[in-house]
Amino acid sequence: MEAVQFNKLIKSVKLGKLVGNARYLHNSAFHAIPPELKDFIILIANALKIPDSDWNIIKLHTQQFRLSYLNYPQFYDDSYPALHNSITVDLDNKTQKIADYTATENTPILHRKELFISPDDEHYAEFTSITAEGEAAGLYENSRIIGFKKSWERVIHQHGYQLVDGRLFRLSAVINAATPDNKIDRHKTAIQRQSLSTPMKALAKHGYLDGEYTVFDYGCGLGDDLKELEAHGIDAAGWDPTHRPEVDRFTCDLVNIGFVINVIEDREERIEAVQLAFELAEKLLVISAMIAGEAHIQKFTPYKDGVITSLNTFQKYFSQSELQAFIENTLDENAIAVGPGIFFVFKDKLEEQLFLADRQKRQHNWKQITTRPTSNKEKFELVYVENEQLFKEFWNTCLALGRIPANDEFSESAKIKTLVGSHQKTFTLLDSLFEHNEFAQAEKYCKEDLLVYFSLSQFDKRKPYTQLPDQLQRDVKAFFGNYNNAIAIARELLFSIADTELITETSLAAQQILPASTLLANHSLTFHKDFIDLLPAVLRIYIGCGIQLYGDIEGIQLIKIHFHSGKVSFMGYAGFNDSPLPLLKERIKVKLTQQQVDYFDYVEEYAQQPLYYKSHYLTEDYPNYKKQVSFDKKIALFLPANTRYGLRLDALQTILDNNQTEIKGFRFYNKK
Repeated sequence: MEAVQFNKLIKSVKLGKLVGNARYLHNSAFHAIPPELKDFIILIANALKIPDSDWNIIKLHTQQFRLSYLNYPQFYDDSYPALHNSITVDLDNKTQKIADYTATENTPILHRKELFISPDDEHYAEFTSITAEGEAAGLYENSRIIGFKKSWERVIHQHGYQLVDGRLFRLSAVINAATPDNKIDRHKTAIQRQSLSTPMKALAKHGYLDGEYTVFDYGCGLGDDLKELEAHGIDAAGWDPTHRPEVDRFTCDLVNIGFVINVIEDREERIEAVQLAFELAEKLLVISAMIAGEAHIQKFTPYKDGVITSLNTFQKYFSQSELQAFIENTLDENAIAVGPGIFFVFKDKLEEQLFLADRQKRQHNWKQITTRPTSNKEKFELVYVENEQLFKEFWNTCLALGRIPANDEFSESAKIKTLVGSHQKTFTLLDSLFEHNEFAQAEKYCKEDLLVYFSLSQFDKRKPYTQLPDQLQRDVKAFFGNYNNAIAIARELLFSIADTELITETSLAAQQILPASTLLANHSLTFHKDFIDLLPAVLRIYIGCGIQLYGDIEGIQLIKIHFHSGKVSFMGYAGFNDSPLPLLKERIKVKLTQQQVDYFDYVEEYAQQPLYYKSHYLTEDYPNYKKQVSFDKKIALFLPANTRYGLRLDALQTILDNNQTEIKGFRFYNKK
């Protein structure tokens, strides 16, 4: 099969999960793709002797003539299965790349498994419910950070949930009791959380947490929801049999019994809890419980009408319809679904009708036409004064990126949009308030940083655009338009370091802007490594190539750019930070044209070379700077003129002895 036909067949595939320039499909769904494509996939696997047991997901590259055979052994068993190994076949170059992830703790994982299979698959409904569960919990709000196991677990924790036996839940105990024959650890079900729980988010979404209503959390666990509500000025209280048993239960406008009934192993007790919670509600009761399909439930040890989890907690998993029927039979009221496993039950029937009617209304953004016209800038200045810290943080993010941040690059993006409308509009208004050239300078620096990065990457294997992190892809688009433009400019910069005249000219200009350095006429420029970032891009690349050839410069303090020989030297000194005369311990000379590294060791006593005039490489804020300046003036009285590097330590000691002088720290003493 040729590449043209391959790409044409892939474009005809509508099933599978599309991510970037690739479509992922489970092999159980091969009956839904063109037979020629299916046969080709299997033909390549057989030709490369890839056993059927070593792959179950095929990655179809839409922009390249490639196939990737991915192995997720627990695809059907785990809610978010981990990648064990992959084999990527480059059909153009007739090569394959094998990757093994079994020894990696932070492995890539799958989400939205229903997209990988056919809708007629018996697992489709279960996979869909797992995805809906995560969406309801707000876990997919930033899809760029959930592709790996540890990142996913961190997001789950940050949203106040725990992954138990493949399912998400936030549980609170109702009564700290245990069955006589099987002790159930209900106290383990209260999970610490940094944001509102899903049922509370449902209340907020529908406008019930605007401060108008009182809230009671029935089975509040550790009370994280209460803390968040109180922080927003909402009158909220809660009771929990384990963590807040001493609190009285009293009526409120809104009552939440969130993920409580599914941890009560006794059905009658479960019914009683719902009835008690409903009695406390004056307007609305929110009831939520864990939802799961039969295939998931069968994985656990049955206990009464539920199961025992791996944490030794009881779980009564419901289906959506079963939960609705349970609520309606228990309360003899309508249960209105507002999310997977979340129902509203209204005691106030007028409020119920208003709620149902409002759900059907189309939204309009009406323009107010009765107020005095005000310019956008004037209106923004008022908003800015009230939210100064927020806008300063946004502006600093713009400066750090050198461009307008994407939504997931600024944590308060939603608030910015509420106040102003968009990141672009906010930036335009802020740009008129702050120093005119501040952002232009930041943009220039960030663009240069990216050019240095791409230029140095040419020393290694060039990365295709699709392998760049999301932020770099955004940078490329903002600064260069596309990846090819960026690489072309970067390659030209890389080649330019061979131009000795350019290196000389740029070094002379750099010496004027560096806060400290020494210039040896027509030979070299020497400076502290802390000032690398202040150099023009071509010199940063020149030095960067040397670092890549040598390696780590952790123990290096000074860098020397040689003008005409295509060399860069790195010098490391013993006692550089403390001694007024630090001793050279190593010097690395990198010949860029030959890509050769010469190493010189100065550990022998006879070869010890002090660094003279250390103050020439320091700024005024450096520790003991003034003492160093004074020391350098005094030591100059003992040194002969016109020596390039100064005397060796033994020669200096001879001169000092002849002058009956000794050095202690930064001070000179007369021996007489």
